[in-house]
Amino acid sequence: MKNFTIGLNIALVIAVAVLFYLQFSSGGNGKTNTQSGTKEVPQGNFKIAYFEIDSIEAHFSYYKEVSNSIQAKAQENGKQLNQLKEAFAAKYQELQRSAQGMTQAEVNSKQQELMQMEKTYNSKEQMMNNEMQDESMKKMLDVRQKISDYLKEYNANKGYAFIVANNSESLAFYYKDSAYDITADVIKGLNEKYKKKQ
Repeated sequence: MKNFTIGLNIALVIAVAVLFYLQFSSGGNGKTNTQSGTKEVPQGNFKIAYFEIDSIEAHFSYYKEVSNSIQAKAQENGKQLNQLKEAFAAKYQELQRSAQGMTQAEVNSKQQELMQMEKTYNSKEQMMNNEMQDESMKKMLDVRQKISDYLKEYNANKGYAFIVANNSESLAFYYKDSAYDITADVIKGLNEKYKKKQ
C-alpha cells in the first residue's frame, strides 16, 4: 500500500519536473523582451486534473477485492504461524514437566527437537513474509496499471496534460481547483469497466 502511494508521489514529482521543463525551455517563448522589460507568456491552455487516491481505495471495487484478498492471506498465514507456535509451546511445556524423569540423552534429544521446531518456524515466517510482500506488490501494481489504463481512455477527449493522484499525506499541492476533481468519474468508470470483465 505504501509502495503504491510512494509510486504515485514519484509520478507527481516527475509531472512537476516536466512542467518546469516545459515552462522554462520553450525556445523563444520564455525569453525576456529587453526593450519593454516584460516576459512573453506561451499561448494555449494547460489543464491538470486530479483524483483523490483515498476515494479510489474506498470505492473502486477491484481495489477493495485486492485489499481483502491480501488481508485474508495475511490472516491465513497468521493462523499457520500460530499453530507452529502452539506446537512449540506444547513441546516445551512437555519437556519442562518430564525433564526430571529423563536421561541426559533424552533431554538433549528433546532440546534438539525444540531447536529444529524454532528453526522451522523462523524460516516459514520469513518465507511467508517474503511471499506476502511479493504478492501484495504485484497486486497493487496491477491496481495501479488498471487505473493508468483507464485514465488513458478517460483522457482521450478531455485534454488534460496531467492527471495526478492526491492524498491526505501529500503536500505537493498547495492549491487545487475542485472543478478539476474527476474522482467520481474515475470510480464510476473503473467500476463499470471492471463489471464488464466479470
